[in-house]
Amino acid sequence: MQLGIRAHDVAYAPFEKLVPAIRDQGFTCMHIALSKSIREFTPGISAMTPGLAMYMKRICAQNGIDIAVLGNYLNLCHPDPEEYRRILKKYVAHLRFASILGCGVVGTETGACNEEYRFEPYSHSEEALKTFIERLQPAVEAAERFGVILAIEPVWKHIVCDPKRARRVLDEIDSPNLQIIFDPVNLLCRDNMDRQDDIIRESFDLLCEDIAVVHLKDFVPEGEDLKSVESGAGQLDYPLLLKLIREHKPYVQCTMEDTRPENAVRARKYVQEIYDNL
Repeated sequence: MQLGIRAHDVAYAPFEKLVPAIRDQGFTCMHIALSKSIREFTPGISAMTPGLAMYMKRICAQNGIDIAVLGNYLNLCHPDPEEYRRILKKYVAHLRFASILGCGVVGTETGACNEEYRFEPYSHSEEALKTFIERLQPAVEAAERFGVILAIEPVWKHIVCDPKRARRVLDEIDSPNLQIIFDPVNLLCRDNMDRQDDIIRESFDLLCEDIAVVHLKDFVPEGEDLKSVESGAGQLDYPLLLKLIREHKPYVQCTMEDTRPENAVRARKYVQEIYDNL
């Protein structure tokens, strides 16, 4: 596997210094959301020129860092039609940008049918899933035009909340340009955390061929919810997860989440040691 990190979990620096900092921590790739990692200018649609993409690509190549994920985690199921059109426009811009940048995937979650992007029982309904598939379709069509992969990330609190619903989205849209970002922690909640091994295995059974990127973090129970923490600081069954990755996803890019500058290297070494000793 190839281990990476979210760019906004690294100590802030201008892009030409940020990328070497990622390399110096022993990572080979990164997940970057432009709005979270770039402060030198406003990285809106007007800034997303071919020139910026080629500049970023050059800096990454000079430092041996790939962009595994270009993040655009906006709510495609926003109930306001005008806001949805603005959000879709940003997706198209990110997909166009990615086609020049040469990143692995443009990544997104699957939202909620409310303005606040909050969990509500309706998110797990059949109607919400149909809305998401309808709203996702134009973005996938743009991905096909640009020759880019759009990857959705199932999250228990969002509309695509489990492997079965993710499989259904893939099958109904039926595009080679639609794949999965697999984050096992995001599929867990207090009610199902004790079945994490079954959920991890089911995810590989149903989605293995379509997993493009893996997110790595850990979890601990906190009240009635789960708290995400860095790898090695929680209860995720890493031996099982890494065994499946080793068997089925050679050289897959795995980007770490919820690290801090002071613990990122330790988290990376924790994951790599388990992997190497399988």
